[in-house]
Amino acid sequence: MIQKFENIDRIKGELFLRGDKSVSHRAIMFAAIADGVSVIRNCSGSEDVHSTINCLEKLGCKFEMNDDHIKVMGKGFKGFSKPNSELYAGNSGTTARLISGILSAQNFESVITGDESLSQRPMKRIVEPLMLMGANICAHESGTLPIVIKPSAIKPINYKLQVASAQVKSAMILCAIHLDEESVFIEQTPTRNHTEKLLNLKTEITSGGARIYVSKNNYPLPFEITIPSDISSAAFFIVMCLLTKNSTILIRNVSLNETRTGVINILQQMGGKIEIDNEREEKGEKVGDIRVYSSKLKNVSIPKSIIPNIIDEIPILSVAGIFAEGNFRIDNSKELRVKESDRIKSLCNNFKKAGLTVNEFEDGFELSGNVSNAETLFESYGDHRIAMAFGILCMLMKNGGSVNDFECVGVSNPQFVEQIKNLTKY
Repeated sequence: MIQKFENIDRIKGELFLRGDKSVSHRAIMFAAIADGVSVIRNCSGSEDVHSTINCLEKLGCKFEMNDDHIKVMGKGFKGFSKPNSELYAGNSGTTARLISGILSAQNFESVITGDESLSQRPMKRIVEPLMLMGANICAHESGTLPIVIKPSAIKPINYKLQVASAQVKSAMILCAIHLDEESVFIEQTPTRNHTEKLLNLKTEITSGGARIYVSKNNYPLPFEITIPSDISSAAFFIVMCLLTKNSTILIRNVSLNETRTGVINILQQMGGKIEIDNEREEKGEKVGDIRVYSSKLKNVSIPKSIIPNIIDEIPILSVAGIFAEGNFRIDNSKELRVKESDRIKSLCNNFKKAGLTVNEFEDGFELSGNVSNAETLFESYGDHRIAMAFGILCMLMKNGGSVNDFECVGVSNPQFVEQIKNLTKY
């Protein structure tokens, strides 16, 4: 599907976005392994989270879907049933990787598969550390899906994480909560800590990094939660507002987790007028309202230490960068090459179409020049964040533009186009 976007001259209004995708995945999984009924409000409606639900249903978990909440009838400790077919994770790396940790502790064989895009993403990063815990797990010889997991005798571990990945960390935690003895995970580079917060894990900050302590004592009990809105989805609208004259928007109930707000910090450093109101906590997660105003931006140096915090927001940050004073440059971002698409290549190819001067590196890129006024057809490469980033760019171009295969936005925000229309109905 080709989605056309017209140039916009102003936006205003309020947004209520669906729940954060990362938190929703984890809440659904933790509710499924708890012993009893949990209630999850404002769960993400993304295709990725539906992939998690579908896999858990195949494992015997039951869900009651209501208009404003989901009831999850948890199966309890090692209570899943052997699935009668492969577990299909769709496009969701979070589903495939996190559920591998849970399945490594179960007493039956299971196989995890995914769509064409997910089947090209690296899985050795979870297979190898789970094997060190005694899991009988293997990936395809190429290091990708399918993953095959068989019953095994898992054991506690003291492990320094080799990849700055919240998915790897969470997979190991979800295996370790099935053990009486304590495991310790050492994280040198901070990544998303939603798993730690939802499971209330003990974490110590030392000179060598964060030490995370996990055992069966941390096994989840039934709970109720309202998922805060997804800051990664909010980032697209924040940048659109900053770059559109005479505009202001208010985004309600957004996750302000400290491992996710790097995009806000960078945009504020660039000169973006972004205010946080009504700050509070929900299940250990900071939540607040984000108010955004049109702003004149200038590019800033983006440090290596913040890259894991902003890795999913780099596509839309780069759109902000091409309208800011100076050149936009990102380094230390090789992880972008193993996302839903090779995002470095996807971004560079599309920015060349927009008439920009592009220098591509192995771990990043630099952008300079001015955006062409010609109407352009951009490629999504089947990647939801690329699709939405260039949808925003189209609306900032004098003659608008279009994005090919735009339906992939359903992976994270199926309501994207409708939300844009609401902000332009002033």
